[in-house]
Amino acid sequence: MNIHTEQFLINGDAGNLECAVNYPDQEMFPSFAGLALVAHPHPLFGGTMENKVAQTLARTFVSLGYVTVRMNFRGVGKSEGVHDAGIGETDDMETLLHFMRQRYPDLPLVLSGFSFGTFVQSRLHQRLSDAGISVQRLVLVGAAAGKWAMPDIPTDTILIHGELDDTIPLQAVFEWLRPQDIPVMVIPGADHFFHRRLPHIKKIISDLWH
Repeated sequence: MNIHTEQFLINGDAGNLECAVNYPDQEMFPSFAGLALVAHPHPLFGGTMENKVAQTLARTFVSLGYVTVRMNFRGVGKSEGVHDAGIGETDDMETLLHFMRQRYPDLPLVLSGFSFGTFVQSRLHQRLSDAGISVQRLVLVGAAAGKWAMPDIPTDTILIHGELDDTIPLQAVFEWLRPQDIPVMVIPGADHFFHRRLPHIKKIISDLWH
């Protein structure tokens, strides 16, 4: 993402997992605001932690004062193992969380993802919630409604979707959210990958954060 990116490997259930962490400017944020985990889109369709939406999410949280960490899912980049349909990937994201908690045990936690990554993060959120572990906020971009069995989410979740998304139609997101009575921020003219609309993602999250 930039020269301040720290690359490292952790050991997951299927082998090594390639991770990257970015830190806020400590002159601006002498005390970190929290810890943010970002999950990338589907690995079988070219998704990596360098995806432009995943990087936009990472930059956004860094600008908000969060230590921000990404991970290549199984079989991507230097991460070992093979794709596990979101099940093993959720385990791996929890492994990353435990690793980061050794460094930052008390920082508020944000879970964020794009596309397939929203499925992983919403499952992890449900798992943590069931265990009584607090999550400050869930942020989902291009939520994978209709593609995977998305669980219910908190009412304060930030959801962003493209009006012209033909990978995950907006109507599928409405059908998932309607019983939960949760709103979604729709970016007019945006496709699934938010071409030429990436700055809107950062602005929406930043505006809603405060």
